[in-house]
Amino acid sequence: MIIAATLPQVDSIRRLQTSICSATSVSALAMHAASARDIVSDLMLAEAGPALVTRCLSRINDDVVVRVLHLTLRQFRLPPARWCWMGLGSEGRLEQTLATDQDNGLLFSASDDAEARQLRSLFLPFAQAVNQGLAECGFPLCDGDVMAGNPRWCLSLSEWKEAFSTWVRTPEPDALLNASIFFDFRMIEGDIELAVELRSYISGLTRGNEIFLRMMAQNALAARPPLGRLRDFDTSSSDGLIDLKKYGTRIFVDVARILALGAGVIATATAGRLQRAADERALASDLSRASCHAFHAMQGIRLTSQLASPEIKNSIDPNSLNTFDRRVLLESFRQARALQQMLATRFQLTV
Repeated sequence: MIIAATLPQVDSIRRLQTSICSATSVSALAMHAASARDIVSDLMLAEAGPALVTRCLSRINDDVVVRVLHLTLRQFRLPPARWCWMGLGSEGRLEQTLATDQDNGLLFSASDDAEARQLRSLFLPFAQAVNQGLAECGFPLCDGDVMAGNPRWCLSLSEWKEAFSTWVRTPEPDALLNASIFFDFRMIEGDIELAVELRSYISGLTRGNEIFLRMMAQNALAARPPLGRLRDFDTSSSDGLIDLKKYGTRIFVDVARILALGAGVIATATAGRLQRAADERALASDLSRASCHAFHAMQGIRLTSQLASPEIKNSIDPNSLNTFDRRVLLESFRQARALQQMLATRFQLTV
């Protein structure tokens, strides 16, 4: 997919995407994929804005995934069944930064359980090869094994429906914490009708489901913004760093997901979910707008930090920021706290 933009860097993006889509081997693809970091750096220097930068990076990564799929398909004879490769988590939300591992799943059609087992045995070697190819292209294997090459996440449409039904109908906190990543799925390649049917099914399960949503809300309140009582930031960790993903952007992502699932919103992007939640009167318009700004600001600080210090991924020392960025980060954390307070009030929970 060619990204439409009005920036001078658009030519570089187009060339990179062309190179990715025409790569003849995974090793050649890996070299092109590494250039995405330079694109991000150029976009940030051009002040393109975090929303555009993460979307561009995610689309470039989509191209890498699709090319790995196509190259791997040449090595396997897949069954004549419909299938769909799903991006999960930040990939599903089009919000990838420079510190990302693999989160994916495979969805296929099957007439019954017996056929599903047979098809899974044929799809798994292909999916595992794709996971390995993506690892060679700079996307580390998921520590939690949330990948299509895991039999647990290579499922028929009926099996995926059953998995989501179990998570929704018996919402145990630990299970929901691990499963929330799957609610952000997005089709990367394959039969879109399968993904559409699964999304429609999920919407039917979650819309207005107060018990499930309340359990999700409890999980979302577990990570609190690192705001101190006496000082501006709480940097009580031994290294003095703050994890901007765990205690920052994740809060916006979690709350937006809950509001979207409750209102039957099919959007997966965090800002899109917050905006649609306001449209559905599930969130005050001013809180929605402020939260979108705060989320993007925090994403921008994450990207800047990752470019400067790739080894620390999502952590940052707030004392290393200039006065303006420090103030922006502080206000973004306060906005995250306000969003959590709204969620706690909505579901009568304690913050």
